[in-house]
Amino acid sequence: MPKMSIPSATNYPPTRRARKKPKNIAKNRSQLLIQKFMYRGTLVPMKKRDAPKRSIEVDRVQTGVRIEKRLLKVLKAVAELKDMSLGDLLEGIVLHAFEGKTPFSAQTLKDINQFRSLYGMTLRASDSHHLKERK
Repeated sequence: MPKMSIPSATNYPPTRRARKKPKNIAKNRSQLLIQKFMYRGTLVPMKKRDAPKRSIEVDRVQTGVRIEKRLLKVLKAVAELKDMSLGDLLEGIVLHAFEGKTPFSAQTLKDINQFRSLYGMTLRASDSHHLKERK
């Protein structure tokens, strides 16, 4: 049986387009320099995962809420990680809690545990009814 070889790209002659030199569309030397150093970029279509499927108009109010210092630090870190405001994060957590759903994925919970240890937050859900203000 004869030995067959797989043709490689180097076995084929270059295409007509590969041999053509690009036309210089600059009209003068300054335009040529601008074209030479100008980055034209590459358009990469991105999936819009942050875009809501539907918009619901709401009225928001400014409120002053007192919250434990380390807990606030962890919440701010999670909001920054998710690229959202602290208010949006709190709204999402509360809306999920009202329906008995978990607001965070497994990966986000791992990140939260790292933030908890970073900021020294040792409070647990069982501590929520035993907190008292330091004087």
